[in-house]
Amino acid sequence: MATPGRDGPAPTTWCADPRGEPFLRTRFAVPSRPATFLRRDRLTAHLDEARLTPLTVVDGAAGAGKTLLTADWACAQDAPVAWLTARVADKGCGTFWAYLLQALRLAGVGPDSGVDSGIGLPTEPGHVHDALLTRLADGLNARRTPVIVVIDEFDRAADPEIADQLELVLQQAGRGLRLVLVTRTEPLLPLHRYRAAGTVTEIRNAELAFTSGEAADLLALHGLRLPADGVDALVERTRGWAAGLRLCALAARTEPDPGAYLKEFEADRSTIADFLLAEVLKRQTAQTQDLLLRISILERCCPELADALTGRTDAARILTGLHRENAFVEYLGHAWFRLHPLFGEILRAHLRVRCPGLETELHRRAARWLRRSGSLGETLGHAAAARDWETAAGALVGDLAIGEIFTGLHVDDLSELFSRMGPRPAGPATDLVRAALDLSRGDVEHGLAPLRRAAQALTSHGGDTAADDSGPSGDDGDAVADLAAARLSCAFLETVAARLAGAPGRAEAAAQAAEELRGDVPGRLLEAHPELFALLRTHLGSARLWAGRVREARAALTAVADSGRTAATAPARQECLGHLALIDYLEGRPGSAERTALATLTAADRRDPPPAPGPGPGPGPATLVLAAVAVDRDELDRAQALLDAAAQAQRLPPDPVMSAAQSIVAGRLFLARGDPQAALEAADRAVVADVPSPWAEAHAASVAAAAHLAEGRPELAAKLLADEPGGEPVCLVGAAQAELAAGRPEAAAELLDRVRSQDRAGPAVTVRAALVGAQLAGAAGDVDRRRELVAQALREARRERLRRPFADAGPWLRPLLSTVPLRPLAEGWLFPRPPAPGGPRQAGERPPLPVVEELSGRERDVLRRLAQLMSTQEIAADLYVSVNTVKTHLKSAYRKLGVNRRHDAVRRARDLDLL
Repeated sequence: MATPGRDGPAPTTWCADPRGEPFLRTRFAVPSRPATFLRRDRLTAHLDEARLTPLTVVDGAAGAGKTLLTADWACAQDAPVAWLTARVADKGCGTFWAYLLQALRLAGVGPDSGVDSGIGLPTEPGHVHDALLTRLADGLNARRTPVIVVIDEFDRAADPEIADQLELVLQQAGRGLRLVLVTRTEPLLPLHRYRAAGTVTEIRNAELAFTSGEAADLLALHGLRLPADGVDALVERTRGWAAGLRLCALAARTEPDPGAYLKEFEADRSTIADFLLAEVLKRQTAQTQDLLLRISILERCCPELADALTGRTDAARILTGLHRENAFVEYLGHAWFRLHPLFGEILRAHLRVRCPGLETELHRRAARWLRRSGSLGETLGHAAAARDWETAAGALVGDLAIGEIFTGLHVDDLSELFSRMGPRPAGPATDLVRAALDLSRGDVEHGLAPLRRAAQALTSHGGDTAADDSGPSGDDGDAVADLAAARLSCAFLETVAARLAGAPGRAEAAAQAAEELRGDVPGRLLEAHPELFALLRTHLGSARLWAGRVREARAALTAVADSGRTAATAPARQECLGHLALIDYLEGRPGSAERTALATLTAADRRDPPPAPGPGPGPGPATLVLAAVAVDRDELDRAQALLDAAAQAQRLPPDPVMSAAQSIVAGRLFLARGDPQAALEAADRAVVADVPSPWAEAHAASVAAAAHLAEGRPELAAKLLADEPGGEPVCLVGAAQAELAAGRPEAAAELLDRVRSQDRAGPAVTVRAALVGAQLAGAAGDVDRRRELVAQALREARRERLRRPFADAGPWLRPLLSTVPLRPLAEGWLFPRPPAPGGPRQAGERPPLPVVEELSGRERDVLRRLAQLMSTQEIAADLYVSVNTVKTHLKSAYRKLGVNRRHDAVRRARDLDLL
């Protein structure tokens, strides 16, 4: 490029500006680049378009790197480049044009290069002759090679007359001029016309921001190496702001741990603060500074919210102007703005120093404005920052968001936020929130007191509502909606408390009250919070199950499980699936229970929010059901592992349903392991509940009776089950077995007849009943009937893979299973198959676990080739499928066979006669 002074000294005619002062030659110097300057090819390539368009605008915030970018580009140009730093623009048009003409002459664009030497300078600094502009444009238009004119800091040219004159020259100069404006604000030129014609090149603030890769390169130039996530975090915090990154890098170089410093540095205590305060804040008017300091407490703001904080009405104009000036105010769309993160952090610190105590009041004003017009999350954050718990609780309750404390979507944030509330203030909304937090932790005792206070206040006088807690909330319609939401929230929490306390009658009444209140709540709130009624029906279904109203419980739980799968309702749906699996198990259908439990865990894996720490949600119920099914299948090690996993997954004290189920499954596992005393202790474990549960008592009695029977006390077992009301099939079968052991076959036969007459007994019950009937037939000498009943039990058990009933039947059964008519029905799943050619099984080795579900034909094809020691690539080629398809089939086969390795899969498949 042509540089100032290269063509010799300028004529004396041009040695002074119109004021008679010497030219400041620094205004014509192209800024030098520091050693750590990073050339960014994507921006340089974009800036190259300036050679093709008459106008180029490089528009960015202070410190965005626009000047160094343009200077680096300018130095690489072959065409003449005139550089002017326009700090003289505020001295008037005449001074500006005098400096611009001098920049042209220093770049070699003078009389010898086509510009008329007879142009005269204006006599006054504030004016310029029209003839000068016309002759300049004409001289430029006559050039064969265009001159590139770069005007840096053009934002200082605030006089519209300068923009008009520059536009005139640019239009008339034609191909002889390429104008590059480097500015913090959008220039006053009619850019819309250039954009419509496609004759402008623009590099805006967003494009100037450093990418993560560029930031890593810049840090490397400063001798810093950060991991990718550390660079990403720094870019996010600085928004890729060039000066911020460079200042951070310079500061980090002197730190013993640069990586830790860049993660944790306090912006207000860094040189970044000095830069932004000097270059941005202090250049604004007093009113603008006041607005910036006040909105610094906000994550985002709109003009109305900003006006609420300032008490004025000029926010729209100021925010729009700041955004246009690239003054670190970003436009988010729909009239919302936000401050640059570092700028906001520095402003908040400055606010605390300049106006102590104001920050709390600003948070309070923001919370109360947002309570009416903003988002719930923002309202809660500002209310908590102001310690305005009435507004915070009123917003949560009035928005009908009380269920979010139980869903897992925001439970951690809400628990942490309201944990700072303390015992005061007291009111319906704050009491409802306290009750919800206690109940979400399973603490019914502490949750009932605030819940009762809230219920009494909402019932006795309608004036003391959530709306009253939240301060001014608008018109009477808002107050009515808040009251309705508070009453519905109260009924919901009553349902939760009743479920946890094992009081199904109270739960039913509270749920009915909630359904009746539903019509009083605005539809927009119900649509925004579908989790509330999903959770309500889940708790109602659990309470009905505890009461033994299984059909009604299933209906309530199924309604939630079959509802739309949204993130908000996912925790409730998962819990309902777990309870439905438990119902299937209690009714003696282990296969169905297993499928539903697996669907529950699949739903948990696919669900985005973390599991909530309330009663029930999470993998605990489903895992417990899988443990119970594993006991029935005599997979005792797996059952123990699943039982331990279920206990570990239960983050809080379980509700009565899960407490009883845990005791029952643990008792049956102890029985299977030959420890009847431990089984008795598990069965006798107390479950705290207001009313007893018929099925819980029946199944606990069944476990206890089996333990007594195992220790040779049939009379005690029979008496224990005879005292159990309700005619549960599992108790009838256990009682029949006890009566038979006590020598009363007639009583046993009568009990078995009662089992057969019931339509709710599943395979786990009917298989045991068939085996007791076979033992009874054998005692009566009816060999054919005995064989027929054992065959019936084998056929039915094989479908569900039920092994435990045969192990519990007694020593009479094994010789019978070795006979020719029955052996084919037992082989391959009930007992081990004959030893494989590789050698006999070790003593005590258990039979292989069956597959979870049948292998597909293609999965068998893959396994056969796996057994031939073919590689994945060879299998893919042989089957004419992709390697990924083979891997998918292998993964599915491994899961179904319950293995993790190739060798184990082949061995298991051979043991199961699948190869």
